Amino acid sequence: MAQLWGGRFTKETDRLVYQFNASISFDQRLYRQDAEGSMAHVRMLKKQGILTEEEQNQILQGLQEILADVESGKLTITDEYEDIHSFMEANLIDRIGDAGKKLHTGRSRNDQVALDMRLYTRAEVQKTDGLLQDLLKVLLGIMEKHTETIMPGFTHLQKAQPITLAHHMGAYFEMFRRDRLRLGDIYERMNYCPLGAGALAGTTYPLDREYTAELLDFYGPVENSMDAVSDRDYLIEYLSALSTIMMHLSRFCEEIILWNSNEYQFVEIDDAYSTGSSIMPQKKNPDIAELVRGKTGRVYGALMALLTTLKGIPLAYNKDMQEDKEMAFDAMDTVNKSLVLFTGMLDTITFCKERMSDSARHGFTNATDAADYLVNHGVPFRDAHGIVGQLVLYSIRQKKALDDLSLEEYQAISPVFEADIYEAISMETCVNKRLTVGAPGKATMEEAIRAYRAYLEGGCSAEK
Repeated sequence: MAQLWGGRFTKETDRLVYQFNASISFDQRLYRQDAEGSMAHVRMLKKQGILTEEEQNQILQGLQEILADVESGKLTITDEYEDIHSFMEANLIDRIGDAGKKLHTGRSRNDQVALDMRLYTRAEVQKTDGLLQDLLKVLLGIMEKHTETIMPGFTHLQKAQPITLAHHMGAYFEMFRRDRLRLGDIYERMNYCPLGAGALAGTTYPLDREYTAELLDFYGPVENSMDAVSDRDYLIEYLSALSTIMMHLSRFCEEIILWNSNEYQFVEIDDAYSTGSSIMPQKKNPDIAELVRGKTGRVYGALMALLTTLKGIPLAYNKDMQEDKEMAFDAMDTVNKSLVLFTGMLDTITFCKERMSDSARHGFTNATDAADYLVNHGVPFRDAHGIVGQLVLYSIRQKKALDDLSLEEYQAISPVFEADIYEAISMETCVNKRLTVGAPGKATMEEAIRAYRAYLEGGCSAEK
C-alpha cells in the first residue's frame, strides 16, 4: 500500500479501512491536473530558491515522463496507491530518487486536491460551454430554415395560438444561451488558485502564490487559506448549472417524444437516433430522447448529494470532501454525452411542415384573431370572446376549421363578420402581424436570427 504518511503509526492500516479510505479508483482521472499542478509548484519553488535548478529539472523531467507513460498506456494507475497524489509522487521517487522527495515541499494533499479538482472542473466548464455552442448552432440553422413553417403553440398541452417552428426553436435558443452565461459566471468566480494554502494555514516557506497562479492561468490565488482547501462552491454551482442544462434538454426531449408520436407526427427521428422493438416490428422508438430525459434525475442527484455532504462540515478540510468527485464526474460525463447525442439527433430530425400547419389550422389557434377582428369592428372584447366561443363550438360540431366555415355560417352567429374575416384569420396573417419584440412574425424572427448569429460569432462564454 503506497501512502504518503505513516511515521506516526505503529501498525498497518486494516485492508478494508484502506480500501474504504482510498480514492484512486475515481481520482485517477485527475492525473494530468496533478502533474501540471506539481510542475507549476516546482517552478515556483525553484524561483523562490527552495529548490536548485538541477532539482527542478530532474523533477520536471520525471513528471513529464510519468505523464507521457500514463497517456501512452506504458504506465498503469493501479489500486496499489491510495490516491492519484501518492501514485505520482511514488513513481517520481522511483525514477529520480531523493530529488522526488522534495516535490511536496510547502504543499499539502489538501491544497493539492483542491487544485486538481478546480483545474479539472474549469476544463469541464469550458467543454460543456463548447457543446452548448454546438447545440445553439444547430438550433439557429433550424430557425433560419423555418421562419415560415407554421405550427401550433401550446399552453396546458392544448393548442393555443399559431407560431412558427423558428419561434419555437428560438425559445430553446434563449434557454441554452442562458446556460452558457451561467457557465461563464462560474468560470469567473472559480478561476483562482488554492495551491500554497497548505493543509489550512499556509506554510512557513516563502512561496510565491501569485506566480503559481499565473503559471496555471488563474486570475490569482484564493485569498484565505482555510477557504482555499474547503471551498467547493464552484462545484456546487457547476452541478447546479448542469442540472439546469439537463432540465432544458429534458423539456426539449419531452416535446420531441410527443411530436414523434403517431398522434402528433410533427417529426421523423433519423434511424441513427432511433431503436426498434424486439417483438413489435412496426416500432421506431425515440430512445435517445427518453434516455436524456431519464438521466436528468441522475444529474439532480449529484447536486443534492454534494449539497448534503457539505452542509454539516466544519472548517477546514474533512475526509467527507472526498465525496465531491464520483457523482460529480458522473454528472459531467452524463451532461456532456447527452449534449453530443441530443445535438446529433436534433440536427438530423425531419420536420413535417404540412402536418404542423394542418394541426395549427384545425386546432382553432386563430380563434383569438377572430375575436380581435370583432374588436376592431367595434365589438367589446368580452362580447367578442363569447361570440368566437360559440363559433368554435359550432365548428367542433361540424368538424370544420374556422377557415372552412362559409360567410353565411359566420354571419349566422354574428352579422359583424364580413368577407375579410378569412384574410384576418389565415395562419400567415395570424403569425406575421405579431411583430413586437420576441413575437413569431417573420420580420421579428429574422431580426432575432441576425442577433443570434452575431452572438455565436462572438465565441465562447466560459473563458477569460
